[in-house]
Amino acid sequence: MDLGLKDGVALITGGGGGIGAAEALCFSQEGMCIAINDIDATAAQRVVDGLRDRGINAAAFCGDACDEDAVQRVVDDVLKHFGRLDVLVNNAGIGVKPAYAVADMPLAAWDGMLQSHLRSTFLFSRAAFKPMRAAKFGRIVNTSSMNFTGGGRPGVAHYAAAKAGIAGFTRTLAKEAGPYGITANAIAPGYVETALIDGFTDDMRARLYRQNPVGRPCRPDEVAALVAFLASGQAAFINGALVCMDGGRRDFYWGE
Repeated sequence: MDLGLKDGVALITGGGGGIGAAEALCFSQEGMCIAINDIDATAAQRVVDGLRDRGINAAAFCGDACDEDAVQRVVDDVLKHFGRLDVLVNNAGIGVKPAYAVADMPLAAWDGMLQSHLRSTFLFSRAAFKPMRAAKFGRIVNTSSMNFTGGGRPGVAHYAAAKAGIAGFTRTLAKEAGPYGITANAIAPGYVETALIDGFTDDMRARLYRQNPVGRPCRPDEVAALVAFLASGQAAFINGALVCMDGGRRDFYWGE
């Protein structure tokens, strides 16, 4: 299926590995130019080098997605380098370890989680909105999580709150962006085969597979395919949606 993305430019935050790297590859296969943002310059360049080896026009733009000035600089540099910005994928964030019960959670852990996920999504969306509005076209796809849609998981209230905030932010952004030809949607993946679950014990993996109707975690390329669809012309009337991608699992809890 031709998604109508050829020759556009996609900016992917947190694109130095895992889901972000898979999204970059998927968009490049649709003929897009790729801008990779990551706080880890080495990881970002590694992804870019892999794309260039395939003949893809790609570039790395290092910067902290939580820093207002850095975010604006990244967006400005992307526009200067490629001349346009069509798709923004907000994928930056940190993991949930160590977990904390609400009663024991340090304020720094709470603030750090909300900044990494929610603040970064806001900052990049705000910065990208202006050139997209001028072009009268844009696609913004934000990353929420099953840990919000599933009702929350003990020990990760800060993560669930950040991901719930992203879902609410996306729905409001969609209403503000729609009149300018811009859509904003969010995805809510379940556990994905990335470095996060490489560290799971065999018992944790067994419970994860048992609790999921499809019996396995999601693959990064499956998430990437959904994101590419939401950015495509075929999804032009999908706006403000929160799309679950968790294999049918909605009420995850390690204690089962």
